Amino acid sequence: MPISGSSSGGALAEQTSGARHRSRAPQAGLGKVPEVTALFWVVKILTTGMGETASDYLGRTLGPIPAGCLGLTGFAALLALQFRSARYRPWIYWSAVVMVSVFGTMAADVVHVVAGVPYTVSAVAFCGALAAILAGWYASEKTLAVHSIRTRRRETFYWATVLATFALGTAIGDLTAGTLHLGYLPSGILFAVAIAVPALSGRFAWMNPVAAFWSAYILTRPLGASFADWMGVPGARGGLGWGMGPVTLALLVPILCLVGYLAVSRKDTPRGQR
Repeated sequence: MPISGSSSGGALAEQTSGARHRSRAPQAGLGKVPEVTALFWVVKILTTGMGETASDYLGRTLGPIPAGCLGLTGFAALLALQFRSARYRPWIYWSAVVMVSVFGTMAADVVHVVAGVPYTVSAVAFCGALAAILAGWYASEKTLAVHSIRTRRRETFYWATVLATFALGTAIGDLTAGTLHLGYLPSGILFAVAIAVPALSGRFAWMNPVAAFWSAYILTRPLGASFADWMGVPGARGGLGWGMGPVTLALLVPILCLVGYLAVSRKDTPRGQR
């Protein structure tokens, strides 16, 4: 999926943002996120599916509140480790993404299951939260390009955006599969078609590259989760009935293999750090 998280427009914005931004957000740090390659999207989609099934499995095994506490603890611990790292490290970064996926799913599910908020309402609310985060990020830094993540402030905006995309994507996926009665497999196909728009925009220049990146990033969540749910839920609910636990483990294996490959090969290490 040839979508880049940076663009010449973003670079120009950084160059012209003035001495005021350079003084408060120096660009001397090392990149904290990976290069956006095809493997980036493969691992991202796998983590979204795993986050969905892992969250459902933990919620049903431990109960919503204990599972939520466990998810929050893991999320906070991995994110703290990511912030403490001086540069992009595949194992730390992707472990944090996995925990954001698990916790983001739990957050969306708690809003619906515990608080009783319809997915229609929560999807709109999460969309508003995401828009507010992106607006604040751009107002502060004059760019949303992920390759500019070299300061603590930008990294904070980045992970807040990532968390919001997971919560929004979860709500949208459950909205189409459940509320709109499309089912999990048709929903997965729907999002596969939808993600082709930003994916192909890099080739045909339909969208700004940064907008294309974040559009695709949001859609990976319901895409991966819909197919994972389809594999895990019982046949009575339109699934294959493999079980949430087995599907979680089945998705974990390729994630570990791919992240291990990236750690050794350094294929996605930011330029200048290889």
